[in-house]
Amino acid sequence: MIIGIGSDLIDIRRIARTLERFGERFERRVYTDRERAKASRRATKAGTYAKRFAAKEACAKALGTGVPRRGVHWRSMGVVNLPGGKPAMALSGGAARRLEALLPAGMEARIDVSLTDDYPLAQAIVIISAIPRQGGEGPGSGRPSGGVA
Repeated sequence: MIIGIGSDLIDIRRIARTLERFGERFERRVYTDRERAKASRRATKAGTYAKRFAAKEACAKALGTGVPRRGVHWRSMGVVNLPGGKPAMALSGGAARRLEALLPAGMEARIDVSLTDDYPLAQAIVIISAIPRQGGEGPGSGRPSGGVA
């Protein structure tokens, strides 16, 4: 059952200008250490950050909060890649608590993420679904594909 859908579209040039103006201060405020490490290895740092910014906005919309509201902050949502490269969201802090509050009893979260860019735009779509809990795993289990890390 789908419990939240969010999408966001951002101009990569906006992120590039913000990086030029605020640099590492912006990076530390918005992105997780893991996201920052990935962006530092990319030739198109602004594009990498723009897709992740859009994913955070989309995830906050899917959680029904926006940023920063109800304890959902930028770094409490992070884009991670599963072993095959598929993007997923890892939630912590207020974002993880909000997700848990949305889940019906006996269910766990699955967060599907789609990222794309075509300069100068980057887009993200996030769908949060509640699925039957399997074998004791669920919110708080540390599985990015389950939505919480």
